[in-house]
Parts: sequence; C-alpha cells; structure tokens
Amino acid sequence: MHTLKLSLFILFFALSTLTGTSALAAKGKDPTANWKPKFDPSGAQYTYLLSCVGHPAIEGVGVGYRIRDKVWEKSDGRLFVDFRPLSQLGGEKDVIRKLQMGAVHGMMSSSVAAANVSDTLGIVNLPYVVDTFEKLDHFRGTPKLWQPFQDAALEQNIVVTDVTGYGSYGWATNSPVKNIEEAKSINFRIAQAPVNIDFYKAWGLKFTVMPWPDVPQALQTGVITGLDHTPIVCNISGKFNVAKNYTQLDYAQGLYIHLTNTRWLNKLPQDLRQILLDTIKEESSVARSLTQKQQAEQIEAAKASGVSFYSLSLEDRAQLIEKAKPMYEKWGEKIGAEYFKEVRDELAKQ
Repeated sequence: MHTLKLSLFILFFALSTLTGTSALAAKGKDPTANWKPKFDPSGAQYTYLLSCVGHPAIEGVGVGYRIRDKVWEKSDGRLFVDFRPLSQLGGEKDVIRKLQMGAVHGMMSSSVAAANVSDTLGIVNLPYVVDTFEKLDHFRGTPKLWQPFQDAALEQNIVVTDVTGYGSYGWATNSPVKNIEEAKSINFRIAQAPVNIDFYKAWGLKFTVMPWPDVPQALQTGVITGLDHTPIVCNISGKFNVAKNYTQLDYAQGLYIHLTNTRWLNKLPQDLRQILLDTIKEESSVARSLTQKQQAEQIEAAKASGVSFYSLSLEDRAQLIEKAKPMYEKWGEKIGAEYFKEVRDELAKQ
C-alpha cells in the first residue's frame, strides 16, 4: 500500500510541477489530501507550525507528517505539529524571515537555503565534504562535528534540531555530460545560495541562479540546459521528462535542515519540549535511512523510463576538488577555519 501511495503521488507531483500548483488549487484539488491527520487537532494546547518547500512523496519531507502523528500520540493530544509542505507558507527566504520573527515555529530548510541563515550551515554544501550517506551519518552522530552545526544560528534564536535528506547532488542535463569539457557547454540552474554560486564560479561553469518554481518552463524553453539537483527530486518532480541525462557527481548530500525558533521552543512545557525534540531525532534518523533506499529506487525508475546515467572519471573529480580550493579557503574563514578543518579531517577517514 505504501509503495502504491508513493507511486500515485510521484505521478501527481510530476503533473502538478508542469501544470502549476495554483491551477490545481483553483480546481479544488488538495495535493496533501492523503496526508490529513486521522485525529482532530482543534483541542491541542500548543501548535508547532512547521514549513517545508518540498513534496511529501520525498522521504526527507514526508517525515514531517510522521513527526506530527508521533508527537500527537506521545503528548496525548496536547501538542499538534501543523506541518505545511509544498511552500504553503511561502518560499524559503520568506519563511526564514518568519522563523526568525517567530511567526513560523519550525522550518525544514533545504541545505542550500540554510546557508543564508548562518555561514556555518554552508559546510554541508561544500563539494566533496559531506558527500556520502555514510559521511552524513558520521557527521550527525559525532558530537564534536554536530554541536557547532546545531548551535550555528542560536544568536538568531534558531536551533538546528536535526537533518533529513533528498539524495546526492549531480547534474540533470538535456544532452549527455560524461566529462568536464562537455559540462562547459551546459547552462546549469543552481539554487539561490551563496555557497553554490562560489563553487560554480570556481569550477568555471556557466550557471543561472533561479528560483525553483521557474525551473520547469526554463528547462522546456532552453533558457537553462541543465540543473544541479538530486535524482530523487528530478524524478519525482518530472524534470527527467525534459532532461534525459544525469551525471552522478555525488559532491554533496541534499539536506532538509530542521530549524526551530528557540523562543517558541523554550516556552513549551519541559515534557512537551522533550517529546518534540526526541521525536524529531528518532524520525529524522529513520528518514535518512529511507532516503538512501529511495535514491536507489528513483534511479532505477528513471533508467527504466529512458534516462541515461553517467559518472565522471576520478581524474575529473580530482579536477573539481582542485578548482574548488580557493572557495574552500574563503568558506573556511566564514565557517571557522578550525571547525572546517576538523570536519574535513574526520570525514576523510570514512
């Protein structure tokens, strides 16, 4: 049943991406209908308003609903996690401002957007640092690496409560890219994130900074000829309908970084605060495991539908790392040189 439900919503989301969520809303359709709570939240004493731009068919997003249901059960209906995916509360930059003010209590921010909250959070976007599922697990499970990341935005009244994912980053392109020379002919869409801009400049590749909602039309019309993203997102959102090639760079893990407003959190009764934090941790761990499985499934599904997959040679990979050295130095200073070195040295052992 879970597989059938997921397949149906993958199909639905691909269609909604092409036709526009607003058009569906105008026809009275609710893309989150199958995720409605099986309980009446109106009697809750406290509400945790949680935002995410992603679609719940992605395991790293759907965890928001699992957190909602578990917290409701554990709190005996005292705390309701009002999870709003699919940009219901606005785009990420807008929601970050709302989170800082306390108008939104929590946000599962994409890792590329989170660097706008704190430079330290940009460490997970740097190429070939936290680049595998295994390194991500080690990063999350090692206190000396995780604690500075968790506390990076405390001055803004924001704490990192955990992370989930949406897979390994690479290139979805209209024409095959098997090496760096072929990549130079592509105009890549990249996220509105300072880290990504810096390393694409360092790599010497053409790129266009573009909001995610603009990507489908830009890809179809040739304004862009490729995009920097993960197989999970490209397949579920229908980007592979146009970009029929994928180069597996695996240079970073796409993450949803769970940010919580500390002023709101500290006003919760101690028992409810512990229930919320424990549940976020438990369910986020499960979601990270499911993400690795989902990536393998989505790659196979994409191949079955005619998408060709390629990998760069070790020499090309080494070239990308070498070209990125200047921005490693720049971002090392922003993140904190000692912490940056400690993360790189520790994860290099994995």
